[in-house]
Amino acid sequence: MSLSSVLSADAIDCALKDCQAPDSFNPKKFFQLCGLTKKSPQEVKNVFNILDNDASGFIEEEELKFFLQRFSPGARVLTDKETKGFLSAADDDSDGKIGAEEFQAMVLS
Repeated sequence: MSLSSVLSADAIDCALKDCQAPDSFNPKKFFQLCGLTKKSPQEVKNVFNILDNDASGFIEEEELKFFLQRFSPGARVLTDKETKGFLSAADDDSDGKIGAEEFQAMVLS
């Protein structure tokens, strides 16, 4: 399964263009622009599984750094500031990683 099976290529492009500049990435805005906030909980979980590169059941800080590249290989990596901000915004139980439920809650809230 690929992200384009859940989200349209145009929406992904729009979301990526919005955060091209370093330190301009906002997870909530990105999820809205790419159309993820309008998807079902199951579709959001499918996207989580695609983003969970090592299939650990969590998106860790190292995976978050390359978050945008999971949407498009040519996209930039997130800055340390963006990565830490994304992690702290979604990591409700403060275990240093984002679980499927935490990701779903962030996207759909």
